[in-house]
Amino acid sequence: MPTAKPAAADRSWRTGAAPGALPLLGHVLPLWRRPLDFIASLPAHGDLVEVRLGPSRAYLAAHPELVRHVLLNPRVFDKGGVFDKARQLLGNSLSVSRGEEHRFQRRLIQPAFHTTKIAAYTNAVADDTRAVTDAWCPGETRDISDAMHALLMRVAARTLFSTGLDDTVIEEARHCLRTVSQGIYKRTVAPLGVMEKLPTPGNRAYDHANSRLREIVAEMIARRRRSDADHGDLLSTLLRAEHPETGERLDDRQVLDQVVTFLVAGSETTASTLAFVFHLMGTLPEVEKRVHAEVDEALGGRTPVYDDLPALPYTRNVITEALRLYPPSWMAMRVAAEDTELGGRHIPAGTMILYSAYALHHNPELFPDPEVFDPGRWEGERAREVPRGALLPFGAGSHKCIGDVLALTETALIVATVAARWRLRPAPGTSLRPEPKATLEAGPLPMICERR
Repeated sequence: MPTAKPAAADRSWRTGAAPGALPLLGHVLPLWRRPLDFIASLPAHGDLVEVRLGPSRAYLAAHPELVRHVLLNPRVFDKGGVFDKARQLLGNSLSVSRGEEHRFQRRLIQPAFHTTKIAAYTNAVADDTRAVTDAWCPGETRDISDAMHALLMRVAARTLFSTGLDDTVIEEARHCLRTVSQGIYKRTVAPLGVMEKLPTPGNRAYDHANSRLREIVAEMIARRRRSDADHGDLLSTLLRAEHPETGERLDDRQVLDQVVTFLVAGSETTASTLAFVFHLMGTLPEVEKRVHAEVDEALGGRTPVYDDLPALPYTRNVITEALRLYPPSWMAMRVAAEDTELGGRHIPAGTMILYSAYALHHNPELFPDPEVFDPGRWEGERAREVPRGALLPFGAGSHKCIGDVLALTETALIVATVAARWRLRPAPGTSLRPEPKATLEAGPLPMICERR
């Protein structure tokens, strides 16, 4: 089998190795104890950096062109490694499937995320946000992270099911999702896969939450199959999706895997992004002031709808900058399916290739003053100066997140809805401590609600 064409073969790549590897464990301890600091430190050691995961050798692609080469060549750099652990939760869904199965699923599911569909899915997002925030009281303190997870689970449930899930079931599903999300990262970095097999309370809670979440979704699919009604939601679209050439449809197991995946992506990741956005706005009055002024001018007191989004460019820049600082998919992996070359280094088949949006986004060679929250990076000439592939919150290539536009749309509508009526201030003593788990989470963020 021919090897893949080397990425940018006409240039010289810097290669290096991460320091501090321990016998047998390699770099598992820093990945466990301080993963963000560790992964952000690696680009200083080269464009391609050797990392030890237990006894195995892996490489971090730390330059955006090398990352693009990996992501745009899925037949050579295939999904594997961490994605095999993710199948415990996501089954064989679009986010973890490979090869022909992935292409088949993507072709069936892509129409569900057409612009016209997204507009329909998000019709009620602002209304749901108003319903939740109307229960807030001026002067009270709320954990904005928990509030956004609760809101986004409600939004995701409506987008997927439109009707049929009551508040009690939605809350149960949310807790199941949180339990699984909190456990999946430790299973991912454990080098030998032994700890997850022990009958610990944490493992039992993880297994129960995973099973119960899938039971809830399976019940909804069975109910919808029996009625055969088109509710105009994502579940109806998935159940009716047909391959344009063969007429083949997704079976119930495939639909279940997709729905669980969309629940994870549509609630966990978007909720964390919103928590980061509101905390950052609350600590930067000038940013908050510009968002409020833009929202007031665009909406004039109305609840925002999909068609209002073009009138909110600064709000979008705030969201983009939050995604740069705190990308939900902070680290991922591919596996070389054949002998190849990357960054001037021979890569044997089976080698793990890491890539990290967090490492790219915090690299001072790509983003000056990378730790500074600066929405102005995405305006005019400054935005055009960002190197190609340096911003990677949703991945790239054929495996790019299929719901990226939906997530950005929901985020902008929620930010605008809240900003039109509320000012949120971090409670005294609050500090932001991002939690790298299956996705990058905001952690508890108590904020004081002030009516505008």
